[in-house]
Amino acid sequence: MTRKYRLTVAAAALSCTMATPLYAQSVTVSAEELSAMRAQLSAMNARIDQLEGELAAAKAANDAQDATIAAQAEAVAAIPAPKEPTTKISWKGAPALEGEGGWSFKPRGRLMYDVGFTSAPEPTGREDGFGNEVRRARLGVEGDIPGGFGYKFELDFAGNEVEAADAYLSYSDGPLEIIVGHQNNFQSLEELTSSLHTTFIERAAFTDAFGFERRIGASATYKNGIVLAQAGLFTDNFADTESKNRGADARFVLMPKSGKTQFHLGGSIHYNNIDDPAATVRYRQRPLVHFTSERFINTGNLAADSEFGLGLEGAVVSGPFHAAAEGYWQKVNTPGAGADPTFFGGYAEAGIYLTKGDTRGYKSGKFDRTKPANPVGSGGIGSLQFNLRYDFLDLNDAGILGGKQDAFLASLVWKPTAYTLFALNYGALKYDDAVYAAAGGDTSYTVDAFGLRAQIDF
Repeated sequence: MTRKYRLTVAAAALSCTMATPLYAQSVTVSAEELSAMRAQLSAMNARIDQLEGELAAAKAANDAQDATIAAQAEAVAAIPAPKEPTTKISWKGAPALEGEGGWSFKPRGRLMYDVGFTSAPEPTGREDGFGNEVRRARLGVEGDIPGGFGYKFELDFAGNEVEAADAYLSYSDGPLEIIVGHQNNFQSLEELTSSLHTTFIERAAFTDAFGFERRIGASATYKNGIVLAQAGLFTDNFADTESKNRGADARFVLMPKSGKTQFHLGGSIHYNNIDDPAATVRYRQRPLVHFTSERFINTGNLAADSEFGLGLEGAVVSGPFHAAAEGYWQKVNTPGAGADPTFFGGYAEAGIYLTKGDTRGYKSGKFDRTKPANPVGSGGIGSLQFNLRYDFLDLNDAGILGGKQDAFLASLVWKPTAYTLFALNYGALKYDDAVYAAAGGDTSYTVDAFGLRAQIDF
């Protein structure tokens, strides 16, 4: 409302008041009174102007405050929200860390303690009785590196010495994996199955007798559907890098499934060029357990130019039941015109879980970890598995009399959890042409062996 408008209204009101007839009496307003009234109106207008100014100032201040609050809100909204943690931690027997960009890291290790005894005929004069050892005590790490690379490194501290186990760098691209470093050759289902997941505390006799071991080299693995193909070129292991050994290995496996039944059929080929006129090979084996140093079959040292091996593998896993069998032929190319000996080893086994819901693990052409359906700590007793095996090793051929071993083995394996294991083994090992004679020169006799293992890994 403008000042001119307010004066007009006031004057009109005053005129009406003065013009209104007063029937009770006549009112006369003097000039002084009119002047006073006008002064009051002027004062009122001035007060109204003042209040309007104060209101405008208050509104301006309020608008400024609103603008400031809005600007602050926009600034707060522009601040990026804190990122969620990019490192994921899971538990796989030990903490497994997965970082941004494809990094991962996991410590790994295993501890196996064996105890038991062997019983050999007394006339052989061989040391037997109680024995025990730390079979394996490994620590290491594994993980992934951005770009498809990976790594694995383990040291074994058992046996009062430090040895490298796996120590390699890998690269994966879809179905193809390339590995460079200290690694397993591609010989035998039993050899490639981790010692954590075997059904007996020691592998089949031929794997140790024929010297299957990790070696330094480069390999490639192709896995697509039911097909697994592996090949590599190798020198020798970390402890024998001064040797001139050069070898090649290849393995082919079919892994079809029918329902929940897993089948395995494979074969392998091995060649090792020794390339040292002074080099020799020796094939021998212990009676089941490793804590004894006695070997009742032994070819002794043989001059050799090279080794050539062929292996066949078969297995099936169906619910609680599994069966496996292998055969392996190892030919030694010796210098000179004499016949080259070919030695043979193999086994057949069957096993069954006595606990409901448990089955033997299998993955990528080898047996894998069994995870009890009802582990201890979750209301169950873990898994209990019973196994029988016939294990044969023949080190007699082409005039070499290294002996024969027929082993009849049984094992009971209890896994309270996926990462703990207790195993009881018994073996009756029948020898023919043993290298140690009993009474009267008899080289055919039986050695008994018992072994108990306590194991944990992460």
